[in-house]
Amino acid sequence: MQLVKKTMMMAGALLLALNVCGQENVPAEKKVEKKVTSENHDVGKVNFKVSADVVSSYVWRGAYNAGASIQPTLGMSAGNFSLTVWGSKEISDLHKEIDITAAYRFGRVSVSVADYWWEGDKFWEKEDNSSAKYFNLDNHDTKHRLEAGISWAISERFPLSVAWNTMFWGADKDARDGKQNYSSYVELNYPFTVRQINLTATLGFTPYESRNMYGTGGFDVCNIALSAAKEIRTSKRFSLPVFSRVVLNPAAQDAHVVFGFTLQ
Repeated sequence: MQLVKKTMMMAGALLLALNVCGQENVPAEKKVEKKVTSENHDVGKVNFKVSADVVSSYVWRGAYNAGASIQPTLGMSAGNFSLTVWGSKEISDLHKEIDITAAYRFGRVSVSVADYWWEGDKFWEKEDNSSAKYFNLDNHDTKHRLEAGISWAISERFPLSVAWNTMFWGADKDARDGKQNYSSYVELNYPFTVRQINLTATLGFTPYESRNMYGTGGFDVCNIALSAAKEIRTSKRFSLPVFSRVVLNPAAQDAHVVFGFTLQ
């Protein structure tokens, strides 16, 4: 418990310090980019996005999931509604994941429902894999996990966002009695810019026990991260977005460094 308190105090001090650093003026090109994005989400206009990340390892909410992976995204948005299909395929092994997320934005508040399925590698195992099949939607046997989420972006002046996510259906079950665990994860993100490098500080924790999903026995910090992103221009017509992330997981006493780039 002392470790958790110390971690929370350190994270709070970090966010306070980042608030001071984050008061730098936003570059003009970023303001233009934001304006264009807003115009692209006019009601009645449908937009599509196709991209893919290539990452040195797949780390999610502080936990290592797979090695070097290709992670494609296909997204659609219309007004305040968005639908995103995201996948991950490990390059040198069998890990495969498909996630589908529907979200709606009400001003600075967004609500979402996500379907997670990361049992694709089970098809290659010799034992019975019927429960791992993608179209097995039996709540007591499926490997899908449905999660409801809500997030709040405080303001442009103080761009801290707070999100709460809870799994409410599917494979997130208690092994002892088969009941739903309702595993929850809370995450705070603070974006800021230093010398034209876009940085994001992240603090993630479980509000109560979630041993099966996040390996925590109660309130515990499982994700402290600092991400950096920058576009490297290789020619007048082409630039390559690259990013790196340092991740600490106090709950698991683990740490990760991830590098990647985006094709779009």
